[in-house]
Amino acid sequence: MWQLGVLIPLLGAGALRVTQEPGELRVTAGDTVALQCQVEVAEGEAVLRMEWVRDGGLGVLCATRLRLGTPLSPSPCPRRARGAQLAWHPPRATLSLPQVQGNDSGSYLCRVTLEI
Repeated sequence: MWQLGVLIPLLGAGALRVTQEPGELRVTAGDTVALQCQVEVAEGEAVLRMEWVRDGGLGVLCATRLRLGTPLSPSPCPRRARGAQLAWHPPRATLSLPQVQGNDSGSYLCRVTLEI
């Protein structure tokens, strides 16, 4: 039986590092907000699964598969994230939320998985 502990040495320490900006943001209703996520991967040709998740039971707002070295022009997210777009300019992803309203407030998390 395989255990997660077996996979950790294979990936190596620091195989994937994700940082998110800004930490906290205050905006005015009607503004466009850009949330950024920087991804650093030890492997040059990595395939990533990126998901932007929002608290409050809304779950995944936007999800896609990305290649580390291949940019992605802004593309729309599903209807759950009204007007939201995701762009990828390695090593940075940007989730744009246009014309935010009070019900858009909350915690947003950039979740990245390295596919092996």
